[in-house]
Amino acid sequence: MDLRAELLKSIWYAFTALDVEKSGKVSKSQLKVLSHNLYTVLCIPHDPVALEEHFRDDDDGPVSSQGYMPYLNKYILDKVEEGAFVKEDFDELCWTLTAKKNYKPDRNGNSVVSHQDAFKLWCLFNFLSEDKYPLVMVPDEVEYLLKKICTAMNVELNSCELDDYLSQEPQRQGGLTVWQFLDMVNSGRFLRGIEQEAISMAVEEVYQEIIEDVLKQARSPHGYLWKKGQLRRNWSERWFTLKPSVLSYYMSEERKEKKGSIALDKHCCVEVLPDRDGKRCMFCVKTSSRTYEMSASDTRQRQEWTLAIQTAIRLQAEGKKSLHKDLKQKRREQREQREQRKAAKEEETQRLKQLQEEKERKLQELELLKEAQRQAEILLQEEEQRRRQQHEEMQRTLEIQLQEAEQARASMQAEMVLKEAEAERQRKRILELEDMQERLQEALQQEVKARQDEESVRYAQARLLAEEEEKLKQLMKLKEEQEEYIIKTQREKQVLKQEMENKNKCLEEAQKQLEEVRVNRQRVDQDVMAAQRKLRQASTNVKHWNVQMNRLMHPIGPGDKRTNVSGGAFAGYQPLLSQRGSSLK
Repeated sequence: MDLRAELLKSIWYAFTALDVEKSGKVSKSQLKVLSHNLYTVLCIPHDPVALEEHFRDDDDGPVSSQGYMPYLNKYILDKVEEGAFVKEDFDELCWTLTAKKNYKPDRNGNSVVSHQDAFKLWCLFNFLSEDKYPLVMVPDEVEYLLKKICTAMNVELNSCELDDYLSQEPQRQGGLTVWQFLDMVNSGRFLRGIEQEAISMAVEEVYQEIIEDVLKQARSPHGYLWKKGQLRRNWSERWFTLKPSVLSYYMSEERKEKKGSIALDKHCCVEVLPDRDGKRCMFCVKTSSRTYEMSASDTRQRQEWTLAIQTAIRLQAEGKKSLHKDLKQKRREQREQREQRKAAKEEETQRLKQLQEEKERKLQELELLKEAQRQAEILLQEEEQRRRQQHEEMQRTLEIQLQEAEQARASMQAEMVLKEAEAERQRKRILELEDMQERLQEALQQEVKARQDEESVRYAQARLLAEEEEKLKQLMKLKEEQEEYIIKTQREKQVLKQEMENKNKCLEEAQKQLEEVRVNRQRVDQDVMAAQRKLRQASTNVKHWNVQMNRLMHPIGPGDKRTNVSGGAFAGYQPLLSQRGSSLK
């Protein structure tokens, strides 16, 4: 925290104290007085012309903090030089303005801290408060400050009671204002049973340590430190005060008469010396120009001083001006890290919660998917059952069609047998006709012989012979027709055999397809579409077979007309034979 930020905190209290109506604005006359006092305590040359010119306008109304800040920065804070003024006087001015309005101690005089101690606590509060307005001190810093005060009094702070106090009101958990903090201290809740003088000494010690950067000073119960002179080489008792950059020593603990100081830098060092010259617990501080020898009252005090001086030298080496500013920054970083870890933990918790919710949702979806899968399995089983039924029905239909095809084949074979029997009868009839033809030829020879023998009936015989020749021609024609019919019957038999062979091949193909259907029955889910196509093809073939069988069920008749012709021929011969017999008589 730089000097400007420290000054702004105190000025903020002074500005808010002048804001009587709590409107965030202060009258120009009051701001002029405040600016003039700031010039004085900060040891800045007063410029009344700039002040008048800045506040000279047509608006006579009050000015907000934002309206006052440009003037404050340009004409006051930019001109402040560190070390050119007394910081305590500046704080005293701002405390006087704000305490008059806001600080309300016990009127009966029962306050735990005095007015001066309240001012120092106010300064400590400003140092430890956050750099945000309105100024508050977070609970961790409140506990740190109270512990420092209690440690200075050799008293242990009851942290549980402090936590209970801060948790009573929700707004306290975010931090305490300075007035809430002073009311808490004056209530005696955490400092009960302790005298006001002890509290005042503890507040003074903490104030010097934190505000004035006093790293170490000798306490009255332990006596003073002895210092060896440079010229006279005698030992003198002095009151020492250690700051980060200087080790000062005084005549007494009131620090009214300063006897000297030792400038500290990164090149200095502190060493423990052996006892000599009647002095014990000796140590020295070595600078680039001189070595300072000192003696403590006991070993513990020497160790405390050597550690404190080493800490001051370390701060100089690191380029840090204040130990507690560094500690405050580290505590703030630790709080920020805790807040980050807490936020990360909450974020992780929230993420885990979301993951848990997502997991539960996924489980619910999984259950729904399992239920849907079960329903799908049930539907699949039903579909499988339906497909099996359809397959079994198709198989039964194919078996029925195969049986019908076998029956058709059997009927075709029976018809073939009938056809062969009919052909056999036709062959026998042809043989009979040939035999009859031979007998007729014999009869014609006998008739020719009879003509030669009977010259008397020459003309009649000639006429009869002519008729016989005519009948012979008809007989020859009938023979030719019988031969043509036999050839035609043989051709039809060959065609019928060819059709039977084709039907047998189709039947064998149907049997093979049936065997393939039985073999592929295990793969019906994958091949059901192919089976349906094959089924349609088989059905088409069966229809074709049925058409062929229907054609074969009505064959061509076995030559009834030819039989009538033959009979007519025999009838033609009957009168001729009877005429021949009469002539012989």
